Amino acid sequence: MTTPAGAPGTSGDETELARAIGDECRRLGLAVSDDAAPRLAAYAAALWRANQRLNLTRHTDVGRFVGRDVADSCAIAPHLAPGERVLDVGTGGGVPGLILATLRPDLRVELVDSVAKKARAVAAIVAEAGLGVPVHEGPAQQLVARRARGDRFDTLVVRAVAPLLKLLSWFEPVADSYGRMLLVKGPRWEEEKRDARHRGALRRLTVRRIAAWPLPGSDNSSVLLELRPRAAADYSGSGDS
Repeated sequence: MTTPAGAPGTSGDETELARAIGDECRRLGLAVSDDAAPRLAAYAAALWRANQRLNLTRHTDVGRFVGRDVADSCAIAPHLAPGERVLDVGTGGGVPGLILATLRPDLRVELVDSVAKKARAVAAIVAEAGLGVPVHEGPAQQLVARRARGDRFDTLVVRAVAPLLKLLSWFEPVADSYGRMLLVKGPRWEEEKRDARHRGALRRLTVRRIAAWPLPGSDNSSVLLELRPRAAADYSGSGDS
């Protein structure tokens, strides 16, 4: 099986990859420190090697890795407070959770995936890249419910997991067990929001678009939505703000 373009096989390759990642981050104006680039390279190298055995990502070159995965994570990072406990729901290959942990070492990031082989694969990536981030296997809702007291999650971060209505149906039973949800969505987010509101799924929630950034290779944008529970006295039936 061939190695993806830009995927390293030696430490020398990782040094070159770190330089390429740093250059691409600077070209795109992303707030990534020089010392974060080698850690991102170690992660990307491990991810791309694992991707040859199991389909975890389509972003198998520096341009797509930085332009999509790192860019999305950079858009999320400023909206997380120091020391927040963050759960990356449906992490897949570890995005955005592992990149957030790299960019923001102060965060307490954990990963979960309901697909056992993906959870095991990302756990191996974490170990290979030396990232020290906990990985859980199983439904995120069950993990959130177990952690509702004491070490509950401040923020659930979700990217490319499910349409908004389906996602909300999964987490409605544990709506009081975490602080808020941050969703990365693409150009159809307004349509998904209208559908969820029409079906009453947003009655107990406020939804705000808190960031937007260009989607590479198109005229569209990605957005970051923040969902928080409404106080019972504030229910209006409108479902959004």
